[in-house]
Amino acid sequence: MTNKQGFFKRLKALSLPQKQLFSIALCQRMLPNYQLFSEVCEFGEPKVLSTALELLWQSQYDKKLKFNIDVHLQRLEDNTPDPSQFEAYGVYPAMDAAVGIGMLMAAIDGKNEEDIINISKLSSSTVANYIEAISDVSLADDALDDYVFAHEVMQEEKELQDALLAIIEANPDINAELVKGLRKDVIEAGVSNIGISL
Repeated sequence: MTNKQGFFKRLKALSLPQKQLFSIALCQRMLPNYQLFSEVCEFGEPKVLSTALELLWQSQYDKKLKFNIDVHLQRLEDNTPDPSQFEAYGVYPAMDAAVGIGMLMAAIDGKNEEDIINISKLSSSTVANYIEAISDVSLADDALDDYVFAHEVMQEEKELQDALLAIIEANPDINAELVKGLRKDVIEAGVSNIGISL
């Protein structure tokens, strides 16, 4: 993780619309985690999350788009699972997906750049928690961190965030074609940050 500092420096150097697009793409990638949990545990409405994401994508190029953010934030909150109510591990990545979309929506509305950037850390922490949950190794703190960072799922997450950042850096002008193309790519890839595909 030696270039992690370089990564966040680059992320912070993006314009506000670029940061927004980067984080929307990461939230879209977390959606299958919620969809699978919802299906298996019969909880919540994935449509609430996908509708919020559609609005976020569209708002990047349609500046006339108006929606009631409070209504969407309330719906997201109503559809966020409480880990204490479920035994399945899937509740955690599902919760992260719902929380992430709500956090991003509020951050974009309030132009809070720090919270927008934090979606990157949220996605990585979902992956780290997943690796710890599936691993059968018992390691102390530093050794566990090394194990998590070296894990192939974390490497894939890192590579994807790097690739996404490079695409957005290369396209400072956020237009409809770029946004729609990126959305299509993320959805068609069909794999979440922890390797879930529906």
